[in-house]
Amino acid sequence: MSQRSQWKTSTGFILASAGSAIGLGAMWKFPYMAGLYGGGAFLLMFLIFTILIGLPLLVMEFTVGKVGRTYTTEIYEKLTGKKWLNIIGWNGNIAVFVLFGFYSVIGGWIVIYIGIVLMQLINVLPQGLSTIHFETIISNPIYTILGQFIFIGLTCVIVMLGVEKGLEKASKIMIPLLFIFLLVIVGKALTLDGAFEGVRYLLEPRISEITMESMLFALGQSFFALSLGTTGMITYASYAPKEMTIKSSALTIVVMNIFISILAGLAIFPALNAFGYEPQEGPGLLFKVLPLVFEKMQFGTFFYAVFLVLFLFAALTSSISLLELNVSNLTRNDNSKRLKVSLLISIAVLIISVPAMLSFGSLSELKFGAGTIFDNMDYLVSNILMPLGALATTLVVGQVLDKTILKRGFGADRFKLFYPWYILVKFVLPFVILLVFVLQLF
Repeated sequence: MSQRSQWKTSTGFILASAGSAIGLGAMWKFPYMAGLYGGGAFLLMFLIFTILIGLPLLVMEFTVGKVGRTYTTEIYEKLTGKKWLNIIGWNGNIAVFVLFGFYSVIGGWIVIYIGIVLMQLINVLPQGLSTIHFETIISNPIYTILGQFIFIGLTCVIVMLGVEKGLEKASKIMIPLLFIFLLVIVGKALTLDGAFEGVRYLLEPRISEITMESMLFALGQSFFALSLGTTGMITYASYAPKEMTIKSSALTIVVMNIFISILAGLAIFPALNAFGYEPQEGPGLLFKVLPLVFEKMQFGTFFYAVFLVLFLFAALTSSISLLELNVSNLTRNDNSKRLKVSLLISIAVLIISVPAMLSFGSLSELKFGAGTIFDNMDYLVSNILMPLGALATTLVVGQVLDKTILKRGFGADRFKLFYPWYILVKFVLPFVILLVFVLQLF
C-alpha cells in the first residue's frame, strides 16, 4: 500500500482492519488458548481485557494514525518533535517480523490442507476428511516448508503489486462469508454428541480456575487478536478516510473480534467429546476437529474446501499487513524499491520461520523458556513486544502529545467520551499494562 493511497470507504477500512486483526488470532489461536487455560475462565479474562484495555488502546492507535498520517518509524517524531521516540515504531517492525515468522507456519498448514482437500475432491487422494492426519502433516518438513513457501510467496506477490484496491474489495465479500460459514459450522457442532459439555466448558466462567498465568495469556491474546502494540493498526488508520469515525470503527472491530473468537470456540469445543479430543490439544486443535465436523455434513468436503479458502484469505489479510508495515517503512513510497524490499524481507521471514516450523517435527524436543522455538516466538511477540509497544504508545499519547491534537483526531464527541478515554490512557492503562508486564517477567 503506497503511503499516499487511501481506503475508499469506511466500510472497506473496517473490514480490512477487522480481517487483519482477526486473521488467525480469533479463529486459530483463541480456541487453543482457551483450551489450555480454563475455557470459560480464559474467555472471561479475555472479554474483560479486550473491552477495558483493548478497545481504548485500539482507539488510541487509530487516533495516532489518523493525525500522524506517515510511516510508523517517523510518526512519533512528527507528532512530538522527539526523534528518539521513533524507537516505538521500530519495536513494532521487529514484532511484526517475528510474528510473520511463526504466523506463516499456520498459514502453511492452511495451504497444505487446501491442497489435500482439493485432491480428495478430484479423487487423486482417498475420500474422507478423517483420513487427514494432522500430526503426520506437520511433522513432514517437505510438506510444511512447501506450504510456508507458498503462503509467504502469496503474501509477497500481493504486497509487491500493491494491496489496497484488491484487499478492500475482497474484504467486503470474504469476511462476511467467513462469518456465515462459522455460523453454519457452529450449528452443526451443536448437534453432535456431548455438545453441551463443550459449550459449558467454553462459556461457564469457573472463577476458581483463573490464575495469574491465565490472566497473562488472556491479556496477550487480547493484544494478539487486535494486532495492538505492533503499530499495524496505526498504519491502517493512516490510510483511512478523513471522515472516518474512530470510535465506531474501533468498537465494530472489537465486537467482530469477540464474536468471531466465541464462534470459533463454539465450532470447536462442542465437537471435542464426539471425536475424543481434549481441550488441551494445543495449536493443532482447529485443524484436528473442524475436518471431522465438516465430514458430518452433506457435501462436507466441498464446503470444507470453501471454508479453507476463506480461512486462507483471513490469514492473508493479516500477513499482508505484517509484511506491508516493514516494506512501507523501508521503501518510503519509492515503488521502484518495492519489489526488491518485499522479496528480501520475505526471504528473511522464511529463514527464521523454518525453526518454528520444525518445532512440530525434528525440533519438537528442543524446549526452553516458554516451550518450543514456536512457543518462544509467540511469547516474545504476544507477551513482550506487543505490550511493550502498547505501553510506550500510551505514555507518549497520555504524557507527551498535545491534547488538542488528540481531540481533533478523536473526532465528533456527542457522548462526551474524549475525557474519560483520555484519563484512561493517561493514568490507568500504563499502570495496568506495566503491572501485568512486570508480573509475567517474574
